[in-house]
Amino acid sequence: MRPVAVDPSCEGADGDRPLSPRGWRVTLVGLHVVFVLLLGIAVATIVLSPIEGSRAVLLAALGVLALAYVVLGAPALGSRDARRAQAYLLVMVLAFGVLAWVEPSLLFLLFLGYTHVWFLVGSLRQGILWTLALALASTLGPLIAWTQGNEPLSGPGQTLVGLTFSIVMGIWISRVLEQSQQRAELIRELERTRAELADLHHAQGMAAERERLAREVHDTLAQGYTSIVVLAQTAAAALPPDASGVAERLALIEEVARENLAEARAMVAAFSPVALDSATLVEALQRLVDRFGRETGLATRLDTAALGEGAPELSRSEEVVLLRGAQEALANVRRHASATAVVLRIGRVGSGESAQVSVHVEDDGVGFDPDGADGVGLAGLRGRAEEVGGAVDVVSAPGRGTRVTVRVPAR
Repeated sequence: MRPVAVDPSCEGADGDRPLSPRGWRVTLVGLHVVFVLLLGIAVATIVLSPIEGSRAVLLAALGVLALAYVVLGAPALGSRDARRAQAYLLVMVLAFGVLAWVEPSLLFLLFLGYTHVWFLVGSLRQGILWTLALALASTLGPLIAWTQGNEPLSGPGQTLVGLTFSIVMGIWISRVLEQSQQRAELIRELERTRAELADLHHAQGMAAERERLAREVHDTLAQGYTSIVVLAQTAAAALPPDASGVAERLALIEEVARENLAEARAMVAAFSPVALDSATLVEALQRLVDRFGRETGLATRLDTAALGEGAPELSRSEEVVLLRGAQEALANVRRHASATAVVLRIGRVGSGESAQVSVHVEDDGVGFDPDGADGVGLAGLRGRAEEVGGAVDVVSAPGRGTRVTVRVPAR
């Protein structure tokens, strides 16, 4: 149940609460104190005034009202219990009907009654209905007494003025609360937008830094290794036939330079996913597999049987994670696996929010113990996958090959 006058809930943005939790606790204490004071004044009025024969009825009505407040009203204010609130309001209407019928001078307690209505109802409509019911019960007795000449018209008139004031106040408060809720929703929307922009700027900054590193590696390390390869080949070609020892050393230099050149090129490819600029993810993976097969001479193929029909619906960052995962896994096959065949599979599993697209790179090489070896490449890949809500799994054992799986969420 959502109150019209206030919202003591601690959930949501601060703009959704006209009162803070501490302010609401202070308000509750104030309501309890005012109830006790006004009830005390009403009891004193009954005891001290010369009322004949009806004093017991009035005190009984006030006692029932006090008991209902303790058992139903006060707990409903604190817990927002709709059933207790409705039960208390019903008892309050009946008690005020008795008070107004027997002693209209006690209707100053309507200040308390109208306040309790707006603090306990769950909507503007309920507030108006309960206010009308309370006003009707409080007006009926004085109105009948007025028709009999026993009560001045000012009694019912004051009750109607209080009714009008209560309804106007309730409508105004509900409008204020509605505007507060609208502001709270606007604040939440702005916060969501700000968080999305921050994530976007962060991702753009990371992408720009990676591209800068890729250019640096390409322009320095890769070019340097290429020069070493060319120089080694030139020197080997100029050696006399009997310089076999020097030729062997030059061949070793060339081999080491080529290996490091391949590492530099792999790093550039991993930092800068150029392959996705003009192709789909499947096409980029196919080109990657074809190039890897030509460079290594290994039997390499791409399996898309588990992908189903149509291209996977992925963001650019998710596609980059899958492509870089395949690149890192193939680079590890090249360096460590001593494999004879490699299979790269892309598939989609699940549906709805649990749907995932995964890339598996499986080789028949020497394998290793995943618990004892997690290099920088795989660690970085895990970090990239986690950034988009994905994960990386490595399954391997000595002599049983290796399977690297990279998963990202799919829409």
